Amino acid sequence: MAGRLTLHAFTALGWLDGQFGLWRHPELVPPRAVPDLQWWSDLARTAERGCMDSMFFADAMGMGGFTADDREAEVRGGRMILWDPAVTISGLAAATEHLGFLFTSSILQDHPFTFARRASTLDQLTGGRVGWNMVTSYSPNAARNLGYADLPSREERYAWAEEYADVVYRLWEGSWEDDALLADVASGVYVDPAKVHPIDFAGDRYRVQGPHLTHPTPQRTPLLVQAGGSPAGREYAARHAEIQFIAETDERAMAETVSGVRRLAVRSGRRPDDISFVVSSRFVVGSTEAEARRKAGELFERADFPDLVAHLSSAIGKDFSGLGPDDPVDLLNDPAGSGGMSGSLQALVDGLPKDRVPTLREVVRASRNRGRVVGTPEQIADVLQRWREAGVGGVTVSIELRPTSLVEFVEHVIPVLQDRGLAQREYAPGTLREKLMGYGDRLPDRHPAARHRR
Repeated sequence: MAGRLTLHAFTALGWLDGQFGLWRHPELVPPRAVPDLQWWSDLARTAERGCMDSMFFADAMGMGGFTADDREAEVRGGRMILWDPAVTISGLAAATEHLGFLFTSSILQDHPFTFARRASTLDQLTGGRVGWNMVTSYSPNAARNLGYADLPSREERYAWAEEYADVVYRLWEGSWEDDALLADVASGVYVDPAKVHPIDFAGDRYRVQGPHLTHPTPQRTPLLVQAGGSPAGREYAARHAEIQFIAETDERAMAETVSGVRRLAVRSGRRPDDISFVVSSRFVVGSTEAEARRKAGELFERADFPDLVAHLSSAIGKDFSGLGPDDPVDLLNDPAGSGGMSGSLQALVDGLPKDRVPTLREVVRASRNRGRVVGTPEQIADVLQRWREAGVGGVTVSIELRPTSLVEFVEHVIPVLQDRGLAQREYAPGTLREKLMGYGDRLPDRHPAARHRR
């Protein structure tokens, strides 16, 4: 498949993005505390220097561990520190000109009316450079932090997400007509009242009268991204997402996932190419393959093992408390959570030996290596070229060692990708949606949000 890959620098406003004790690494560039806005602005400018498409911010509203030991490991390693990415984006946008910003916000954490206004504000202030990562949360602690007795089942969360999306789509797409804002000095009319409408929504969870409190922004609806890998998550992505992040790194598994979600999208009235698929990946770059493998081994050995275990437990919904590093772990035995095996767990199981039960250490190592590409810039480009041919539209570049991981990718890998036509050399004009999806600033008429337009 011809065409370039989109490139997304993946991080979090804390130490969540894979550090797990790597704040002690001797190559870490100070400060070791969570950096300030100037530091983040420099990181954003590094991504823009490489003509990357976006910075993608993970986020969570609670701790993920099952046990007190898990939570202690999260606190001890600083992984529970998370600032709000939506608050930060306007500052980073002011420090850049073209780079997009994808931020995570769960249906649990904000009322849809409040969230819609925040997203519209960001879209306006950035000139249409933002996207929303639509998530339903996986942490019971997050649910309890926000006043719920416990985390609802996966099916209930996705039903909730459907209603949440319906509310924000009505506000973004249907509340204001395009020409409602007049600012007509002669008539004294700033906004035409006949062209601003309440939404009068009444659902199972929300009642929202409206109207939306901001006029139409460059994209109206921010670029929509989603990362659910379970069957319910893929159904949701097929209906709503423009970009879906996937965990598969085997070309055959990638192709099956891509074709499967595209079939679901067509069933929902969309086109197969309405969704671009981005692999969640990390890169270790070396001048030789041996150097790259040595660096990758050091990253694992320097990481805090209990913290890695705690993170893995929360990510795949399995409780590993009481197990030692060399104890066997049967991941196929009674997967936790409703709705069957999660996408993260399935991807991990697919990458483990099939002839024996692995140890906890092997499972943790496989988890850390999943999505990781290790080698010279040319070897990494070879892998990404195969991914592109399998139907993948882009990759994330997880910043494991700040800022070294991003700097090395920008300075050494991206030039090779550019020479092969796999990465852009300059930015195209337009909003983030227009740059990444190619169908203009606004969602196409076949997207479910479009039915609310006037």
